[in-house]
Amino acid sequence: MIVNNSATNKAIITRFFEALNKGDVDFIVDTYAADGCVQTMGNTLLSGIFSREQIAAAAGGIFDVFPEGLKFTALSMVGEGDKVAVEATSEGLHICGQIYTNEYHFLFEFRAGKLLRLKEYMDTERVTDVLCGGQRPPPGA
Repeated sequence: MIVNNSATNKAIITRFFEALNKGDVDFIVDTYAADGCVQTMGNTLLSGIFSREQIAAAAGGIFDVFPEGLKFTALSMVGEGDKVAVEATSEGLHICGQIYTNEYHFLFEFRAGKLLRLKEYMDTERVTDVLCGGQRPPPGA
């Protein structure tokens, strides 16, 4: 039986960010529980709740839009029980030619040593401007 504790969960998150920066899709997906998900907050074309299967299908595509990768830096991390909160930044050259940077707050929730839910909060205007080419969801969507 795996016992959750903040030190173990923080170590998993440290490895998770390393995997993001290396493009290690297998590790990223394996971090999630079978019913795990990521919830991208806001009202952008990239917002919503995405299952582990959707994460697996999309994770490798980051190099399609960031050929040199998107580097995440965890600035601070606080863990208590089954939750870890992380302040982070990202930077990468998008295929549109713009440098994309953003600031994040991630809330990771664990169950039995696996990631149950990742809530991602970020500057949605930067997402819309660079990642979505200025396009927004239709009103009411």
